[in-house]
Amino acid sequence: MALRQRHAEEDLTEAHDINVTPFIDVILVLLIIFMVGAPLATVDMTVDLPASTAKPTTRPDKPVFLTVKADHSLSLADKAVALKGLAKALDEEFKGDKEERVYLQADKSVDYGELMAVMNVLRSAGYLKIALVGLEAQPGQ
Repeated sequence: MALRQRHAEEDLTEAHDINVTPFIDVILVLLIIFMVGAPLATVDMTVDLPASTAKPTTRPDKPVFLTVKADHSLSLADKAVALKGLAKALDEEFKGDKEERVYLQADKSVDYGELMAVMNVLRSAGYLKIALVGLEAQPGQ
């Protein structure tokens, strides 16, 4: 058995290896961020929505239609109503039952912002069951 004694003149050699584990962790996090964020960056493309060919659902015996006309006026069950008084008119029509479905129909010329304003009033009033009414299209049109 041989023993080796260390002398003061001998220095330990330094390891000059770079620890790449934190670098790889950062790269993987950035990769995930870009993979999730890339599809969200393409939201501003124009879309021409087709007509629906879905089978119509069964309607109740007496549905309540909320209509947004071309001049942005509202009518609930053939009675004119203002946007500010819509929540009160719905409560009177449904007798406070928030589970009833509201059938929302709008003129083709009504812009999306106006339709969303009406839907926001419906949501804030507690009516979350909203059915959008449209024309039936034949398959292939």
